[in-house]
Amino acid sequence: MVAAVIQPTNIEAVSDDIDAVNILKGNLKKSELYDESEFDKAKDKSGFRQFEDACDRVKNFYVQQHTLQTVAYNIKARNDFKHKARAYMGVWEAMEKLNTFIDECDPDTTETQMSHLLQTAEALRQDGKPRWMQLVGLIHDMGKLLFFFGAQGQWDVVGDTFPVGCAYDERIIYGRESFKKNEDYGHSIYDTKFGIYTPGCGLENVMLSWGHDEYLYHIVKDQSTIPDEGLAMIRYHSFYPWHREGAYHELMNEHDKKMLEAVKAFNPYDLYSKSDSVPDPEKLKPYYLELIDEYFPKKIIRW
Repeated sequence: MVAAVIQPTNIEAVSDDIDAVNILKGNLKKSELYDESEFDKAKDKSGFRQFEDACDRVKNFYVQQHTLQTVAYNIKARNDFKHKARAYMGVWEAMEKLNTFIDECDPDTTETQMSHLLQTAEALRQDGKPRWMQLVGLIHDMGKLLFFFGAQGQWDVVGDTFPVGCAYDERIIYGRESFKKNEDYGHSIYDTKFGIYTPGCGLENVMLSWGHDEYLYHIVKDQSTIPDEGLAMIRYHSFYPWHREGAYHELMNEHDKKMLEAVKAFNPYDLYSKSDSVPDPEKLKPYYLELIDEYFPKKIIRW
C-alpha cells in the first residue's frame, strides 16, 4: 500500500475557502448555531471570571454599580436614550473610537475593546458560525461607546447586568448583600420576588440594569437586519445571573427560552476568546466591512 502524501497547508487559503463556502451556503442552519464551540476545547477555563480573587479595581466597580443602578436611574436613562442622538458614524469608525477604552470590571483582560471584539468575531469565524453571528461577535460590546457620550462613570456602561424593580438574586456577582446601599434595597415593592413584574411576563418587559448591552440592543434592533437570536446575544450577553446561574427564569416566556439557548451558544466566544492572540485590525478590515454592509442597510448609524 502506498502511503498518502500530505501536502503543506496554506492556512490563509483554507480560511478563505471556508468563507467562500459559507457565503454560498448563506447562513448556516439554526441547528449548527447551537453546535458546541470548538475553538476553546483545549483551553483551561478555570481562570476565567474569578471575581473573588479580582483586583480592587474590579471589586470597587461592582460596589458602585450595585449602589447606583436604581429603578429611578434606569427610567431616566431610557428616557434620555429616546430623546437624544449621541453621534452619527459608521460601525467600523465607532470601533476605532472604542479602541481607547479599557473595561474596569473585567478580570480576564486588559486589552482594548477593539481587540476583544475582533478576538470574539474571529473565534466565531474559525468555528464556521453564521455570518450574522460573526457580526454579533464583532459589535456585541460596542455599546461601551456610552462611556464617551455622557455616562456618569463605568458603572452605567459595563458589568454583569441584572433586573431592577424586583429582588436582587443571590446569584448576582458578589451576592444580594452587595446591594445594601442601593435605595431600592428593602423597598416594599422593588425588593419583592417579582416586584413590578409578573411571572412569565417576558424579558422584553423587564428593565435590565442600564449599560452597553441595553443601549446597543436598541440601536441594532432598529438599524440592522440581525435576527432575533443575534439581538438576544447582544442584549443578554452580560446577564450572567440568567444565562449562567439560572436566576430570574420565572420571568421568562416561551420566546425567552429559545433565546436563552442562543445566548449560551454565544457565551464561550465572548468569554474564552480573551486569551487568544491579538488580531491585526487592518488585515481583517476588508472582511468585516463587507459583513457590516450586509446587515446594516445604512452606512451611518445613529448612536
